[in-house]
Amino acid sequence: MIPRPLKPFAAMFLLSVALAVPGWMANATTGEAKRGSAKFFRLHAEFLERANEGPVGVLFLGDSITEGWRKVPEIWDAHYGQYQPANFGIGGDRTEHVIWRIEQGELDKISPKVVVLMIGTNNTGDNAAVEIAAGNRRIVALIQDALPRTKVLLLGVFPRGPRGTRDGSMEDWQGKMAKITAINADLAQLDDGSRVRFLDIGDSFRAPDGSLPKAIMPDQLHLSAAGYQIWVEAMAPLLAEMMR
Repeated sequence: MIPRPLKPFAAMFLLSVALAVPGWMANATTGEAKRGSAKFFRLHAEFLERANEGPVGVLFLGDSITEGWRKVPEIWDAHYGQYQPANFGIGGDRTEHVIWRIEQGELDKISPKVVVLMIGTNNTGDNAAVEIAAGNRRIVALIQDALPRTKVLLLGVFPRGPRGTRDGSMEDWQGKMAKITAINADLAQLDDGSRVRFLDIGDSFRAPDGSLPKAIMPDQLHLSAAGYQIWVEAMAPLLAEMMR
């Protein structure tokens, strides 16, 4: 596919980020396909088909944590079925992958009342917090450019805990959490009380001692059914307000 040219609002925003952030790197803010991932392209094609099937009232956009709603259809249907929902989450996605998907038409034939966006945890191993926040800001700009009548419910990146890596070592989860804290502080500034609302529900997943219970986050990153129920309840008042 030939990449689509940037629309004016998004192009101006990208230029402003490049000029404002010293040492700015394009990888978190420039659309990129997930090369070598058949699943990525298969789901992207499915999302384009979903856009052709009928109205979407609320769209969830993100990575594996969003994709995971597919594992709890009873919770999804009970709480979001009334809104003609769509789940455009893909495991392993980073900000640049979501940007690519939007540029390749995932929003072109839908007009949801609200887009629920949560992305960035997969960038925390490679990108600085300012770059990941800039990627989120670019996505919000692209959504606003493509869907001028749609509101964005921008979620803070969810917390994560101690996790092993593929080579058997432990990842620097504390370093990643420091980035997540900085990202969320940056993204909170986008809340304008109207078209963009920011909501950080991270503390809802924590035990009193600050840990992430395995009953809620079994692998210290992805949610169990209990975790998705917590997400529902923590987000319900603001989502209902935005959907009215």
